[in-house]
Amino acid sequence: MADRSYITSAKNPVIKKTTRGWKLLMEWTDGSMDWVKLSEVKEAYPVQLTEYAMANNIAHEPAFKWWVHKVIKRKERLINKVKSKYWRTTHKFVIEVPKSVEHAYEIDHTTGTSHWTKAIEKEMWNVLIAFEKIDDVTEAEMRTGKIKPGHIIFDIKMDGAFTRKARLVADGQKTKPSASITYSSVVSRDSVRTALTIASLNSLHISACDIGNAYLNAACLEKLWIVAGPEFGSEKGSVIIIARALMVKILGRSLEVYPSTDHGDARIPADPGGSRCVDEN
Repeated sequence: MADRSYITSAKNPVIKKTTRGWKLLMEWTDGSMDWVKLSEVKEAYPVQLTEYAMANNIAHEPAFKWWVHKVIKRKERLINKVKSKYWRTTHKFVIEVPKSVEHAYEIDHTTGTSHWTKAIEKEMWNVLIAFEKIDDVTEAEMRTGKIKPGHIIFDIKMDGAFTRKARLVADGQKTKPSASITYSSVVSRDSVRTALTIASLNSLHISACDIGNAYLNAACLEKLWIVAGPEFGSEKGSVIIIARALMVKILGRSLEVYPSTDHGDARIPADPGGSRCVDEN
């Protein structure tokens, strides 16, 4: 048949499971491109390939039709399991874990402590630079931009002191921007090994650090705003613009653009995930 299916002895059409004849043009981190068999890409990146097929309207092709729907169902099943586990988990280390800011304040009030309140204050202090309050503006007047609802998730660290942790996140599943503006590469292991080798051969000192909230260093490439929740304290209900690349899906792209525009940093041509600092002195 034209769609590469065949008829069984019971007169039922069955799709032939094959990827023969299909190749995809893959672009690697160094900028080079190769044609790779569909079967190899399917085994290595099934979810990404499924999303690509659906976005480019080729999921109905015989080489995709027999397996794409299975990947989608499996993905949704795994996500649903994670969601259900999150809502079922009410305690950790015999300590109640809140599901909302209001719930966190309620727990602190009931127990006579301030653990969750301090965790929320710490997180909001760290990310406050990402927000700009707009005075005398209503929600209706801000409808020209995209509203990005967010919420805070809570956890408890296994550090001996059972430190409470709060993290401001976005409802990223509600938006579907292109993968080209959401992807941000990371430095490869080979680049790290090469840098360490060069440092060793030239007797250079090596420093390592962890940059907290690194995305706050990049400007947001979208026009986004939110209505401040209870975690903003006295600013609750205010219209606030997201000025930095915080909790947005394109933050990867925002940070990737940042090193090439500020502070004299430059991308490494052989590895887009790495950058070098140019010392003008």
